[in-house]
This record gives sequence, structure tokens and C-alpha cells, in this order.
Amino acid sequence: MAAGRGPAVGLSERLARVRRWSWRVFHYPGSERHSVLLVLKSTLAATLAWVVSYYALDAQSPAFAPFAAVVIMYVTVYQSVAQSLRYVGAVAAGVAVQAVLGFLVGPDLLAFVLVAVIALAIGRSRVLGVQGPQVATAAFFAFSAYVSAGDNMTRISQLGQIVLLVLIGCVIGTAVNVTIAPPLRYRSAEYSVRLLARALHDLTADIHPVLRDGAPDPETTATWHERAKQTDDLIAQARAGLRTARESVRFNPRRRLRRHRGHLNFQGYARALTALERSLSQLVSLTRSLDQWRQEESEYDYGHFLDRYAAFLEAISEVAWVLSTLDEKELGRLTANVDGLVRDAQQRRREVAEAAETEALPLADPIRPYGALVVEATRLMEEIQYTSDTLHNWYGPDVSGEATPGAGAS
Repeated sequence: MAAGRGPAVGLSERLARVRRWSWRVFHYPGSERHSVLLVLKSTLAATLAWVVSYYALDAQSPAFAPFAAVVIMYVTVYQSVAQSLRYVGAVAAGVAVQAVLGFLVGPDLLAFVLVAVIALAIGRSRVLGVQGPQVATAAFFAFSAYVSAGDNMTRISQLGQIVLLVLIGCVIGTAVNVTIAPPLRYRSAEYSVRLLARALHDLTADIHPVLRDGAPDPETTATWHERAKQTDDLIAQARAGLRTARESVRFNPRRRLRRHRGHLNFQGYARALTALERSLSQLVSLTRSLDQWRQEESEYDYGHFLDRYAAFLEAISEVAWVLSTLDEKELGRLTANVDGLVRDAQQRRREVAEAAETEALPLADPIRPYGALVVEATRLMEEIQYTSDTLHNWYGPDVSGEATPGAGAS
């Protein structure tokens, strides 16, 4: 009986996932909706390119046009334009190589070898970027068309037609991407700040409860340090998100809409992102110092020091949690919340230094972690304070006395 219900249960789960996915498509402007739009726009561009190449031009190889239209349908308008130019250039270069060598050497094996060598060498040019391999692809298709043609005029016509079809496909694909729901991914910058803030929160929130119980064991501190080092991947991902947001504005007609204007200056996001990057770097140093802790040291009463340090990291985690909810529409409320939490963190950072002095810990001893931990707490606090200052500059007051998003990021 149970075995008989398995397929039905599996089917119902899949249907439920489809329903949830469909709900997100229609109700939430996330990755699901972007994927659907990209598929629909690519389908429209490919169809229009096929109609032009097959019905209007009666081309012998009409598939070049829809293929090109789909290839350059990138996530941002800027990338569509830039990659269209590179793609057309790569195809033109490949066809030109074949045309020159074909007429000089002839349609034999030696000509193909020479075409392959030269096209592959040109394709490695940094100017063409990711479209570099298309040089060789176009050259090979051009060689095939050249060999199958009966006379030189037909050969010239077919080689020129390949370039024309690719150009038509790129123009249609770019036009569709620009005119129909052009992607404006400015919120990628917001998500990037959230990503790093959440990483800072998660790690500090895991550390401070353990420190309150005394010096952590080596396995625990090693895990913390490894997690802190792994944030390099998150930083790279966040930087990529900021680049995508900036690129999405270039050549995009939607940037002129009033509801988007407050979001299109990315200096505030960039500064906040830089401050969080430095905060995570300080956390790497901090966890390294904790990992070097000597639990066998009993001549120093470091219990109060660890308790104060735990309180400081708890305050940092609270600031990071608020930053992980960044929403430019509510920047005033978020800035006010961060202000209070940063003042609390500053006070707790001072208590860390006072505890170290009160307990006469060997702060100048390079082989013990106390001095390094005090210094790293200060540096981490400086980066958090800089982040708070960034929010203030970002959310500057206007002449009416009310805060205006983006006023400080001009």
C-alpha cells in the first residue's frame, strides 16, 4: 500500500512546487519572473529573425539569424549591445579569413587547416571576449558554404549572407531586449549589501555565545576561522551583483522612469559594500587570533575579558542583522536603527579595552592573542562606524528637513 502511494505523493509534490514557482512568477519580481521573461523575449526575437531571414530574404541558411538573436539576449541591455558588437565582429572576422584563404588556396584540406589556425588565433583576442570562439565557428560554417557552392559569385553571395543574417539577428535581439521589459537590475546592488551583512551577522552570532562560556576549544575556533576565510567567495558574488546593477542602467530606457530614479546612483551601495568587505576581512584576523588562543594559560583571569568581547560581538551581529534587511525605500528608519546599535557597539568596544587593562592582560606579548583581539575589535568597530556614516551620507536631509534617499550619494 505504502509503495503504491509513492508515485502519487511524488507527483503531488512536483505539482506543488510548480504551483509555488508559478505564484512567484506572477506575484514577485524575482529570478523566476526574470527567467520567464528571458525565455519569452528570446522566443519572440528568434521568431522575428526567422521570419525575416526565411520569408523575407529567402536565405539558404536562415538559422544564423535566430541563433544570433538568442545568443545576445543577455541579462542587461548594456551586455546585449556590447556582445552584439563583439559577436558580429567575430563572425565577420571568421568569414573574412575563409574568404581570403578560400580564394587564394582553394577549397582543399590545406585551406581548412590554415583557416582553423588563423581563426582560432584571432578568437583568443581579448577584444572579442567571450565571443572569441565564434570566429572559428563562423569560419568553419563559411568553409562548408564555400565548398558546397558551384562558382565564385555564389560563394561570395553565401559568405556575405552569413554576416548579414548574423547582423539581422543581433539587431532584432537587441531591439527586443531594449523595447520589451528591458531588465533593470538595480536591486542586485541592494542584495549584495544584504549578502555580506548576513554573512557578518551569522558568524558573529555564532561566536559570541561560545565566548561567554569561556575560551573555546581549538576545533571550534578553527571552524570559525575557516568560515571567515570562505567569505571571499561571497565578496566576489556581491561585487558581481553591484556590477550587474550598474550595467543594467546603461542604454536602458527604463532608467528615466520617475520610480527608478532614486535607486540609480550606486555610490551608496558601493561604499557600504566596501565597508562590509573590510569588516569581514577584520573578522578573518579576529578569528585567527581566537584560533591561536592558549587554553592552558591559567595565570590570567580572562573570563571577564571574554564576556565583554562576547558582548561586543553580539552588538556587531545586531548591527549586521539590520544591514541585512537593507531597503532603500526605508533607508531613514534603517539609518536610525543602525545609529543606536552602533553607539551601543562603541560602548561595548570600550568595555573590552577596559577589561583588558583591569585584568592586566599581556597586551604587548606577540605570542598571546589579547593585544591582537583588542586591536581587531577597534578596527572592526571603525568599519562598522564607517558603514553607519555611509548611511548618513546616503540619506541626506533636503531643504524641507525631510530625508531624501540618494541625496548624499551624488
